[in-house]
Amino acid sequence: MNEWSPLAKVYDPLKAGSIDSTDVEPHDRAIWRAMNANYKPNKDVTGDPQLTLFVARLNKTTSEEDIRAVFSRFGDIRRLRLVRDAVTGFSKGYAFVEYKEERSLMRAWKDGNKMVVDQHELFVDFEQERTLQGWIPRRLGGGLGGKKESGQLRFGGRDRPFRRPINLPGAMTRPVDRWRDGDGGRAERQKDERRDASPGWDREHGRQRNRRDEWDRGGRDYHKDRRDSRRYRDRSSERESNREKEERRYRDSYRESEKR
Repeated sequence: MNEWSPLAKVYDPLKAGSIDSTDVEPHDRAIWRAMNANYKPNKDVTGDPQLTLFVARLNKTTSEEDIRAVFSRFGDIRRLRLVRDAVTGFSKGYAFVEYKEERSLMRAWKDGNKMVVDQHELFVDFEQERTLQGWIPRRLGGGLGGKKESGQLRFGGRDRPFRRPINLPGAMTRPVDRWRDGDGGRAERQKDERRDASPGWDREHGRQRNRRDEWDRGGRDYHKDRRDSRRYRDRSSERESNREKEERRYRDSYRESEKR
């Protein structure tokens, strides 16, 4: 943990495919391709790699003149190369800018990142191909980029650094450690027995019974009783009204017989 760094110092496809550089198995086929690739840096590329910046996410319509006009404000440019398709000649959306001085390079690296050019937010970083040992480009399954939609994210770079790994041995103990405490796990068994004997523990389902469920059931029973009692009262009142009607009818018939 003392040597941990959010940026990769040596490129490893397996570590680059892990969010915290701790994976031991590749999670996609591209990592397998990168691990089996035998890539060597392009010898045709000239210039000083320590003074070269990688500029990506360019608008496809942005030309060399536009890039030079934007990045020359940070210092004198010695060489600029916009990568184009060998067949169509169209821009691939990234370029390499070599400065004459290191201070110009650092100024462009600091202030040029996330700069908007032709409605596109640029990504600026140091060149990795000739400066990072073991580098594998993205087309072979490596790189330090990727999209969330593809599920092939790569970490260890400026845009997506490594997360600090969790020190698992210090955060939790293994299950076998409780059998090495000298009592053969007696304390754990006693704890389980006390838990099973507790009135609120559902031993069959292995969980704590929820008092809210009991309250809900009690509430439902209470409301059911109230509905039943109300229904009984309604019926009794109906019977009383029928009885009164019969008595009134009997009195009326008796009065008519008296008049006769």
